[in-house]
Amino acid sequence: MKNRIISFVLAFAVVVGVGFALSTRLAASAPTSDPGGDQSPRVAVVSAFAPELMQLQAEAKISRVDAINGRSFYVGELRGQKVVMFLSGVSMVNATMMTQTALDHYNITGIVFSGIAGGVNPNLAIGDVTVPAQWAEYQEQVFAREFSDGSYGVPPWFRADLGNYGMMFPVYSDVPHEGNSLDAEDSKFWFDADPEMLAVAQQVSSNVDLENCTASGFCFDHEPEVVVGGKGVSGPTFVDNADYREWVWETFGADALDMETAAVAHVAYTNNVPFIAFRSLSDLAGGGPGENEMGIFFQLAANNSATVVLEFLDAWGHH
Repeated sequence: MKNRIISFVLAFAVVVGVGFALSTRLAASAPTSDPGGDQSPRVAVVSAFAPELMQLQAEAKISRVDAINGRSFYVGELRGQKVVMFLSGVSMVNATMMTQTALDHYNITGIVFSGIAGGVNPNLAIGDVTVPAQWAEYQEQVFAREFSDGSYGVPPWFRADLGNYGMMFPVYSDVPHEGNSLDAEDSKFWFDADPEMLAVAQQVSSNVDLENCTASGFCFDHEPEVVVGGKGVSGPTFVDNADYREWVWETFGADALDMETAAVAHVAYTNNVPFIAFRSLSDLAGGGPGENEMGIFFQLAANNSATVVLEFLDAWGHH
């Protein structure tokens, strides 16, 4: 009898312990309330670094600034939309972390990214604004084993059918999704921008005046354009290599490459939140003559992206 009582007590303690751990975990993962106590639906407007966000901030009516995890979140209105604006920081981990932070603290109904990118499509030029319909984490890769005959071997548990750059084989990501069975994962390479947002972007694409001269007085001999649709790719590497750029174009047909957007798209997909990104070309990712062009054209490109975003927000509020 004594042994049965001890067994019961131990079992009860285990159940209580597991229940407490589970409730603690669930409580920790529950969305945090808006720091300002306002649960109004808002559009998240995101850029990687300050020069990309400046024009948008200048247009916004900021009602307060919240400090979360060392980052400023600017809460207010922009072109008639209630927004929260913030910097993702540069590269994939920063972008993932800050996007999820915003979703955990605010009632986000859509995500809009504005920034610069490297041009991949040889038919596009610096200053053009790309609005891809799909984004991929193209540097999620297997570094394959090379055999004596020059061939490569990828372990069979990886899906690697996308084309390789030498030993580097892009692979799919296994991604959870709000609404799926618990712990179920989708195998994905491309993350889609929201089709309604893309339609609105297409609607405004012909009604914007883009800059074609830098502050220093350098002017293009072409008028920048907005290109809606197509593909973009993102990875944690700054690309400034002509051969790699050509491989990205031939393999993925990407118009642009950057270091954040696909990470944001990934988070948006997991949380089932509409997403779109506007990326203006600041350089040719190694495809141009001489040195990388970003240092000269990043502000022009950032301004062009912001200009299209402002027109988009105007139209999005009335769609």
